[in-house]
Amino acid sequence: MVDFRQFEQNLQALRGRVAAAAAACGRDPKDVKILPVTKTHPVDAVVFAARAGFASVGENKVQEAVQKMAQAESTTASGMHWELIGHLQSNKAKKAVEHFDRIQSLDSVKLADKIDFEAKKIGKIQRVLLQINSGRDPAKFGAEIEEAEPLLEAVLSKQNIAVEGLMAIAPLDEAPDSARRAFDTLRTMRDDFQARFGVSLPELSMGMTSDLECAIEAGSTMIRVGTFLYGQRFYPEK
Repeated sequence: MVDFRQFEQNLQALRGRVAAAAAACGRDPKDVKILPVTKTHPVDAVVFAARAGFASVGENKVQEAVQKMAQAESTTASGMHWELIGHLQSNKAKKAVEHFDRIQSLDSVKLADKIDFEAKKIGKIQRVLLQINSGRDPAKFGAEIEEAEPLLEAVLSKQNIAVEGLMAIAPLDEAPDSARRAFDTLRTMRDDFQARFGVSLPELSMGMTSDLECAIEAGSTMIRVGTFLYGQRFYPEK
């Protein structure tokens, strides 16, 4: 992993890209948040984010994140908020609800039932985003486009879940317009849901290092960036 000086330089470059992308489509760069993705990196990645003024980081796996949370408690990152951006299995929902401030990967009614049940047990209103496979990528998790509306209806009926928006991951293929179509589809879906359901869904979590420009053009309010900030991922020996 990079040192803090290199992290600051990378962050400055990233903010430059965000500002340029926002300016190109007439948006205020302040309306696009950066979520540092600390998955597979040591706890120092979380500390770096805290030192740079970030309030939240993203993690993919529940168990890895829980261990990192414990390590962070004795550092300057002790007040960090944690967002789960990876696929969540129902049998991990209990720990996810106990430890994460927001779950960005709610993608089924079954998982919504489990999250609501676990949140109710501890008196918590669990903040979530609905993950939608808006690019129809068979290799990606997320509710299919046709499942999105009934999923939202189900989640809105839950007493212990607060849905704050939608999340998507662009397809991993060579077609240059695949990411753009996926992001435009998510934005259109969000706008339609807000109008028809009369709810506010302000967050559109979409875009990573390789596709953040078209995500911002499509209306992203949060980009998720890891390797660009921290360098190559860290895989501890087993």
